[in-house]
Amino acid sequence: MILSILFVVLPVFLVTGAGYAAARAKLFAPSAVDGLMIFAQRFGIPCVLFRGISRLDLAQVFEPGLLISFYGGVVAVFVLGILGARWLFGRRPGEAVAIGFAAMFSNLVLLGLPIAERAYGPDEIAALFAIASIHAPFCYLVGITMMEFSRADGRGPADTLRAVVRAMFSNALMIGIALGFAINLAGITLHETLRVAVDMLADAALPAALFGLGGLLTRYAIRASLAEAGMITVLSLVVHPAIVLTLGTLVFDLSGPFLRGAVLGAAMAPGANTYIFASMYGRAQAQSASAVLIGTVLAVGTVSAWLAVLGGIG
Repeated sequence: MILSILFVVLPVFLVTGAGYAAARAKLFAPSAVDGLMIFAQRFGIPCVLFRGISRLDLAQVFEPGLLISFYGGVVAVFVLGILGARWLFGRRPGEAVAIGFAAMFSNLVLLGLPIAERAYGPDEIAALFAIASIHAPFCYLVGITMMEFSRADGRGPADTLRAVVRAMFSNALMIGIALGFAINLAGITLHETLRVAVDMLADAALPAALFGLGGLLTRYAIRASLAEAGMITVLSLVVHPAIVLTLGTLVFDLSGPFLRGAVLGAAMAPGANTYIFASMYGRAQAQSASAVLIGTVLAVGTVSAWLAVLGGIG
């Protein structure tokens, strides 16, 4: 049982580790890491999301219980992160919001999709695509709105709304998601040539993104405020999936594929967007960077544990 789970999880993290080792040994230049991540984030992963969403049975996968279970956990760890930062560590409101954002923004696409596909196969991860389709918009909406109302130099409502819209829709991932929904809702079938081209880009995206993520992690350091980074990591790797599992089983009685997808997506380490968000506002950057690095390393063990729990349930 343990070995079979490790065979699912380890290849994903070994690719990330290979990227980290190559960048650390200067065999993969920083400019090459940037280029690889530009390909993955602007072209490859948008094709992954476009392909997945364009083929979803939207009426089936957009189940309220699925989304409430996952995003109820997102809001819960966001609030817990803010309260912990304020009460336990005495952080100012803006810093506390950045720490809460780090706790709620899991690396759903770069880590969640490849691990779920290896664990359950491509036909059982529709729930993750449904969750991923609103993940960045939801988290940025909550995070930016709370930040603007919390910090002393916050924007007014109109400027806050513009900042939210800009953050949500100024990246290629959202374009891929929007096009996927458009194709799906319009009932359009792509020409075989175009479909194959999209498949080629999508198939190359996740391995490239994982290798590039490893290179990107060399730019983060385990710095001061490790206690706060540890709190973020626990909220992200343990508390969030536990809340989703509780809601999904005791409240909504989710089906096996939906429950597995939601819990596994919630169990991912904090994503690089957490550091980007902290840098946008110049608050809690050290804590966010440390949480990304620590969480990604520890996720090898915690994700394996959650796969064992989910295997026992389903």
